[in-house]
Amino acid sequence: MGDLNVRIADNQLDLNEFTRYLLKDIQALELMLKEDCFDDEQMHIGAEQEICLVDDHGKPSATALEVLEALGNDSFTTELARFNVECNLEPHPFKGNCFSKLEAETISLLKALEKITTKHDIDYILTGILPTIRKFDLTTDNITPLDRYYALMNSLKKLRGKETYELKIEGIDELNTLHDTALVEACNTSFQVHLQIKPKEFVSKYNVAMAISAPILAAACNSPMLFNKRLWSETRIALFRQSVDTRISSEHLRERSPRVMFGNKWLKGSILDLYREDIMRFRVLLTTDIDEDALKMVQEGKTPKLRALNVHNSTVYRWNRPCYGVSPNGKPHLRIENRILPAGPTVVDEVANAALWIGAMNAFEDTYPDVTEIMEFDDARANFMNVARHGLRVDVKWVNGKKMSVKNLLLKEIIPMARKGLQKAKVSQTDIDKYMDIVEARVKSEQTGSSWMLQSYSKLIKESTKEEVMTAITVAIADKQKSNQPIHTWKLATIDDISDWQPSDLLVEEFMDTDLFTVTEDDVPEFAADIMDWQRIRYLPVECRDGVLGGLVSSRLLLRYFKSNSHQTEIKNNITTVKDLMITNVHTVSPETNIHEAMDLMRKQKVGCLPVVANNNLVGIITEANFLNITASLLKRIAERRRKRREKNEKNEKIKNASKPQNIRDREIKIEGVDSSQNRLENAMANGEEEE
Repeated sequence: MGDLNVRIADNQLDLNEFTRYLLKDIQALELMLKEDCFDDEQMHIGAEQEICLVDDHGKPSATALEVLEALGNDSFTTELARFNVECNLEPHPFKGNCFSKLEAETISLLKALEKITTKHDIDYILTGILPTIRKFDLTTDNITPLDRYYALMNSLKKLRGKETYELKIEGIDELNTLHDTALVEACNTSFQVHLQIKPKEFVSKYNVAMAISAPILAAACNSPMLFNKRLWSETRIALFRQSVDTRISSEHLRERSPRVMFGNKWLKGSILDLYREDIMRFRVLLTTDIDEDALKMVQEGKTPKLRALNVHNSTVYRWNRPCYGVSPNGKPHLRIENRILPAGPTVVDEVANAALWIGAMNAFEDTYPDVTEIMEFDDARANFMNVARHGLRVDVKWVNGKKMSVKNLLLKEIIPMARKGLQKAKVSQTDIDKYMDIVEARVKSEQTGSSWMLQSYSKLIKESTKEEVMTAITVAIADKQKSNQPIHTWKLATIDDISDWQPSDLLVEEFMDTDLFTVTEDDVPEFAADIMDWQRIRYLPVECRDGVLGGLVSSRLLLRYFKSNSHQTEIKNNITTVKDLMITNVHTVSPETNIHEAMDLMRKQKVGCLPVVANNNLVGIITEANFLNITASLLKRIAERRRKRREKNEKNEKIKNASKPQNIRDREIKIEGVDSSQNRLENAMANGEEEE
């Protein structure tokens, strides 16, 4: 768990005092390494599970504080956003059935969480990025109201010197947007795995972690979408880096490292080199009150907490992060925290990913004693970024410059290597077979969480709107996770997964058209008319060169223009422009407007469209067609529910009848026949007819 008792450095004196403690912690760690003070008898594994809270329509639910209070469980804690929580799992000795214990503990904690979420009419979901998350969910109102999180947000803004964060991520679609807070980082949720490392092995193990990052991530990708855009296979990698990037662009070619980073080179000396580099490269963001002289404590044979070092380390986000801690026996220990793995799709998938990484870490050097001699660091880093973009369907540059598909690398080397590493640690064969078989089946089928979402999207978008598709995918994930069946066995999401979907809960930004065609005030009406004809649209926004909405042109206005008697003269004299025709008093809405409010506005003002404006800029448009699409989907879904209900009733009736004795069924048939004849006779008499 992170240290909650932190604050932003208010003045230089406070900052300097914290820095002195930070440097003393480094000296203390160096002395502990030299005197071999560390716990290395039995290696342990551990994990942190990050979780999204969602409402009954799959949208973020900002109820974390209420849920945590009702839980009253010390294993759970807050996260940056009010719609996220985290549970911290107990360390387990790296042996025996440690992975099945990790899975059972995670499931037990999630069941405890589910009891509370059910009472609050919400749900939880494990996913790298919630498909239904909206920019509206990432306002400062949704920052968890604790000093630690406010201090982090304020210090990032102070260091950047900018009010906005620019996100540029390109995949199948392209995301190019500005946001006013680093809370966009809260879109990311992960399953962070910790592996205790013996101090003498730390350097070599850390380099192994860097080398195998790409194939491990390829097998685990689960974050392909953000803000209705299909981006990277593991979009978390790009989003996290950009959301907390404190670097300032300049015209000079000076190199600066982002606070979220893979690394710059192989580790050569000791863990101290990582900490020292981070202190040199990254300014202190947070401080805290220190009540220990770490160096003096080590000299007296005591174990310090190294609070200053841990606070600073918590604000530098290496994908493989070095960690210092104190074991229950009072001895210090070192860990590598794997921050690469996303949350979900299920607990069993997460634990399988953890077993893959830990197993490979434990056996890699049996095959490749020194990875730094046979692999370029730049190749390891490039592999990681390529896999984050493309997942399993990409080639990587492996040891000795060998190029191969990451899928084959996993199947031929990494998974067999992980099996050996788990056997080497005396992990039970039952655990080994269970979790490695899951990873192997997932890789062979190429159905990771990311590919499942993208395939579901491609299937559903042909019959539904984007907001329905994202909701269906999210609800399907939440439902399928409860069975804890691995992702490679899942069927694709269907629209039936959102049978109770209510469009009145949606916001304008979820269904507005953002791929806009516009004209300027100086364009000729003929150009506007052709655009509307080519695109088969009835409304065309007029956009000023700075992105501000200037007005609106409708097909009716153009029709009047072309029918006017003065039309030919105006064209000849080149007088008329769009500015002369457009509506300037335009009714608009913001992206955060509720769909019901937007419909009311259109009905009251008798308009067929509403431009969507944010900060005076045109960002989208909604028209009658958007509402017709939603209505058509609802009617279709209602009809489908009725059909299924009717079929279910008929099936139940058949089962009910089949369970009755034959003599009773025969009697009912006879009675039914008599009743039918009697009814026909009565109807005939009422109509003055004779029964044949």
